[in-house]
Amino acid sequence: MASDQGNNQSVERALSVLQTFVTGHPELRVSDVVRLTGLGTSTTSRLLTTLESLDFVERDRVSGLYRLGMAPITLGGVAVNNHPVHRETRQLAQELSARLGLGANVAVRRGAALFYLLNFEGRLAPRSTVLTGQRKPLHATGLGKCLLLSLDGAERRALLPGESLHGYTPHTITSHERLDAELATVRQRGYAMEIEELAHGRSCVAAPIRDRSGEIVAAISISGPLSAVALDRREEELSRAVIEAADSISIGLGYAGPAGVTFVGPGGDVDPVNGESAPTALERTRP
Repeated sequence: MASDQGNNQSVERALSVLQTFVTGHPELRVSDVVRLTGLGTSTTSRLLTTLESLDFVERDRVSGLYRLGMAPITLGGVAVNNHPVHRETRQLAQELSARLGLGANVAVRRGAALFYLLNFEGRLAPRSTVLTGQRKPLHATGLGKCLLLSLDGAERRALLPGESLHGYTPHTITSHERLDAELATVRQRGYAMEIEELAHGRSCVAAPIRDRSGEIVAAISISGPLSAVALDRREEELSRAVIEAADSISIGLGYAGPAGVTFVGPGGDVDPVNGESAPTALERTRP
């Protein structure tokens, strides 16, 4: 038992060292890792040496600074490639981004944050960094609003206490009353919008993705600079595109539509009672 506890502690310490490189610190000295983890200098040095030998970190021979190595990339690639939502969305999101010239992003919820599974950037929305693996707030993003639709008001308040609704810009929703009203609108029209709520100069349109049980398990968005997204003239085009993409992905995950409706493709649903065409997902959710 004592040996197991010691091994567990060693694993936890090693992971705490790796975690220091995730929170905005790409390159660190040993002293930096000591300060961020609270571990002793000798323990930290020993852990870094072991992690370096396993290619989880690497050390610049000139500066002596440590950074993440290649092993985490291998693990991350295996993890996302085996995620069912990632497998179902990757090709479609890439095609969506290329067709619209904007960013296409897919995320799932992990606790009180959204987690990016993938992103592609179109010619009108270039980025210098990869979003995959990053976490963002639920209340300040279009993707997050879609993911919050899976919770009722009480569950949202338990997950996101009022003080956690941080205002990133003057446009951010910072109260549950406003968030409730916003989500009611999202639920009714079938898509969410975010205009400069997380960062100035950016906006997006997002739609929820469901699995075979009908539960919202992910969301997909189209994003980019305000001038490229141009919601004042492109809202209908982009909302239709993102809802159709979300529908297609949901079908691939086994979603068969609301109870009593059988979805047969982008042409529409078929009512199993009378065989007449039923509205598409976009038409069902329009005001």
